Amino acid sequence: MVVLVTGANRGLGLETARQLARRGHHVLLTSRDESEGRAAAAALAAPKLDVQYHRLDVTDAGSIAALAAILARERTKLDVLVNNAGVGSRGCNPEMARRVLDVNFFGVERATDALLPHLRDGGNIVMVSSQMGELSVFGPALRSILSQPDLTRDALDELMRSFIRDVELNRHTKTGWPASPYRVSKVGMNALTRVLARELSPRHIRVNAVCPGWVRTDMGGPGADRSVEQGAAAIVWTALLADGGPTGGFFRDGIALPW
Repeated sequence: MVVLVTGANRGLGLETARQLARRGHHVLLTSRDESEGRAAAAALAAPKLDVQYHRLDVTDAGSIAALAAILARERTKLDVLVNNAGVGSRGCNPEMARRVLDVNFFGVERATDALLPHLRDGGNIVMVSSQMGELSVFGPALRSILSQPDLTRDALDELMRSFIRDVELNRHTKTGWPASPYRVSKVGMNALTRVLARELSPRHIRVNAVCPGWVRTDMGGPGADRSVEQGAAAIVWTALLADGGPTGGFFRDGIALPW
């Protein structure tokens, strides 16, 4: 199988790439930072793992288009897309809200849309999410909108933009948002998972979100309770779901989680 992993120059993305390559899959390792990405790919390729590097910045439409063009030119068909690229947040201000949503939600959406023509029917899309995106921390009105089974892509995009506007106007807590762009981005990713699962059902593409847990990475910190290997294993399980497997779900270690 051919698997593309975003944000794979370190942490969970790198370990996910390693575990998939060790299982014999051809891994396209991508990252925003080209020098770090090439070094990571070379380190994995040294023990004869089948890993190839491509640059991908999910916030840059040109970078996304360039990768899509390479896949088209090389006639590469993906079996799995792992959307791992993401950033954390500390505090809540307009600049932080725009940055985090641009990477963790809109960037994931942009990259997925551009790579979909190169994903085989019956493939898997994995959204690396977090239990911090649970709906329980949102106000009742927002929970009602986000949990609608027929929520549309346009409505979801507008809702995410409305969070940024509410932060800019310093009214986000009054309108029911948590004071955490990271939480908002992950609940947006979870909702996008369900929207895409519905949109892609005619192609039998499974789209699932996965929580790797609190992992000892640069983002998670040294006090986290799970190793990178454990977190990546949860992602790999979701990436390798077979025909007839679940879609539109949210999992941790193969166990379904509540939205």
